Amino acid sequence: MNETELLAGRLPESLTVTVTHVQLKSGFPGWNRTELAPSFNRLYFISQGEGSVIINGETYYPQQNQLMIMPAGSSQTTFTAPDNPYTRYFCHFDAQVGEWPLFHAGSKLFISDVQDPEYVRTTFESMIDLFQAGGPFAGLRLQAGLLNLLACCLEEGGYRDFLKDYMQFTEREKLAGVLKYIQEHLHEPIEIETLADIVHLHPNYFIPYFKKIMGITPMHYVQRKRMEEAKRLLTYTDESIAEIAERLGMQLAHFSRQFKGHTGISPTAYRACTR
Repeated sequence: MNETELLAGRLPESLTVTVTHVQLKSGFPGWNRTELAPSFNRLYFISQGEGSVIINGETYYPQQNQLMIMPAGSSQTTFTAPDNPYTRYFCHFDAQVGEWPLFHAGSKLFISDVQDPEYVRTTFESMIDLFQAGGPFAGLRLQAGLLNLLACCLEEGGYRDFLKDYMQFTEREKLAGVLKYIQEHLHEPIEIETLADIVHLHPNYFIPYFKKIMGITPMHYVQRKRMEEAKRLLTYTDESIAEIAERLGMQLAHFSRQFKGHTGISPTAYRACTR
């Protein structure tokens, strides 16, 4: 077994997934979309109906009892027939391996014929109940359900080399220096021109290049990393909110707005919840 295969075998150890929405929906409204590029991944199970999906310019015709994964950041156009619309279970989720998105925005649609449709349907229904009811362990069970469905889609769809191919995706190596620079300079103003220069690209080319690989724009990534660092500091240090804002190079009022927009609660409330 070569080094790449060994790395692929260990890859899931650094995999993190988060379910942000799960639902069963039927009917024409809500499916037809034109060239959207959402910041989250979509997992669908088609229960019945007909229609089409265009991912990054390639057209697919999902059928009953098929699972499919639409990668975050990909160009997505979807259509379903008004007289026979899709009934679909779906889940919005984030998936990262370390700093890297698990599903590359420039990739194809991952689609598979499900060998055990009842298992998939039951798993989705359980996830919907968990998502609606909440509770202290709902998040863990949602993650478990999602991971099982992702494995089902990739394995039964014939994507057995997915993890190995993931490790061989060389663009990630090119962006490693950019991510390292961002992490080391969160407390300073970060300019697009500086990041683009690291990979020797013009800023106008760098922004779509970064989004293609990471699924979000460079500045959204910087903001997310600052908020992650803020959460760490709020939880594990006694620094004041103002000191944390200053450490991240942000004005207090701006920091508070950004933090609440990212987490849904204020820095003070977050600190109280994590101690």
